[in-house]
Amino acid sequence: MNILLTSAEVDPFAKVGGLADVVGSLPKALRQLGVDARILMPHYGFIDQQRFGIQPLFSFTYFHRSGNYQVDVSQATHNDVPVYFVRAPWYFGNEHGVYGDWDYDMPRFVFFNQLTLEVIAELQRRTGWMPDVVHANDWHTGLTPFLIDDRRQYDPAWRGVGTMFTIHNMQYQGDNCGGWCYNHGVPGRNHPELVYRHLTDNMMATALMYSDIITTVSPTYAVEIQFPPQGYGLHEVLRIRTLDLHGILNGIDTTIWNPATDKLLVSRYDAHSFSEDRLANKRQLQADSGLAVRDDVPVIGLVSRLVWQKGLDLALPAMRRLLATHDVQFVGLGAGEKWYADDFYYLGQEFHWKAHTFVGFNATVANRIYAGCDIFLMPSHFEPCGIGQMIAMRYGALPLVRETGGLVDTVINYDNADAERGTGFVFNWETSDAVYGTLTWAIDTYHQRKDAWQRMQARGMNTDFSWEHSARQYVELYQQIKQRHSSLEASS
Repeated sequence: MNILLTSAEVDPFAKVGGLADVVGSLPKALRQLGVDARILMPHYGFIDQQRFGIQPLFSFTYFHRSGNYQVDVSQATHNDVPVYFVRAPWYFGNEHGVYGDWDYDMPRFVFFNQLTLEVIAELQRRTGWMPDVVHANDWHTGLTPFLIDDRRQYDPAWRGVGTMFTIHNMQYQGDNCGGWCYNHGVPGRNHPELVYRHLTDNMMATALMYSDIITTVSPTYAVEIQFPPQGYGLHEVLRIRTLDLHGILNGIDTTIWNPATDKLLVSRYDAHSFSEDRLANKRQLQADSGLAVRDDVPVIGLVSRLVWQKGLDLALPAMRRLLATHDVQFVGLGAGEKWYADDFYYLGQEFHWKAHTFVGFNATVANRIYAGCDIFLMPSHFEPCGIGQMIAMRYGALPLVRETGGLVDTVINYDNADAERGTGFVFNWETSDAVYGTLTWAIDTYHQRKDAWQRMQARGMNTDFSWEHSARQYVELYQQIKQRHSSLEASS
């Protein structure tokens, strides 16, 4: 079975958020199950061709409504997965970042959706490879299911091609695309539900109505987005497609996120040796952060994008209060919106003897926070899936999370006893008081119930967060889509 995943982000080539992590790791797991999974992404100007061994594959002229474009398709293999990069100046090829403002991004990604079909046609013509399913991801690829549906009407070669669309974050939808679609020659999106709800200019809504199957990245998030406020205006559209909507929990690449082999750590360990060998990483984190090296003090860690979604407005006031009233240390790493970045930085300055904040991103610091902190703070307002909490558990830190989305699907709340149940601490209310109260609960547990704490650490480290189970669920859905279109192709 042939699967082509299309995405604006793919780790390690271009990464802004969790979308890149998923598309960068899921195909590897699919190929291990015998699926010929491949990736198509824009060839951004900042991608280091030499580093990744990217080689030219073929070029062709794309006759487009706005003009004729020289399209260059290159290829690299990463983790045994073929990755195709498409460059077509001025749309793709000279960027310094994945995203810009609305006027910059909208025409580029509308064009990328159109170009996806032309690249597929060229791949089929030149190599004989044609996908059974095109798996689009987030709004940037939201027109692709519609364009494939339109192509099926007049091109028999496409009648056996099915589509899947995965929602990674409902907040970003690619709305108000109508003018750009018209200028680029995209046919009218005339599905009755889109017309009735005035959503014909919304790229994500278009994908929701024209995809064969819709997935999102955790079971709980699949429920949450069918209701306001998590549906961000598309909840009624999703409820129409409830039978075709599936929540599949993201995984992590456990060969990369592995404290037993992580070369960025000063001491490597596993679920059997963490009680002795993990401590050296805590000491190193404290030293790197300019904090007192103390084994007895609980260290709270945070690795996050500094945006509202991640609950910084809840976390920062709670941390100020906690640092003022308790013997704790805090080490945080993040980058994002200026208001949150400034407040994050000043928190480290105000409590410089017991807190340190790194503004920006550094892989070494991130991994050492996971391996060195005792409590990993992730109080998101909403979290489609999240991988920070999974990495934290894999590295022996206990996550403290809000009861939402993938966080509640992955973190088991402590039973407040001998830890016969639990891998972390969970709260519900979206208030800084709730964060503060849960932090004090975790700190009391750290000091007073050492055996329970270590039992939760071991349970978290032994939890299987690999992609294998999730990949099998995707394969089952791909097979359903393929069977659906095979029967339609046979009857046409």
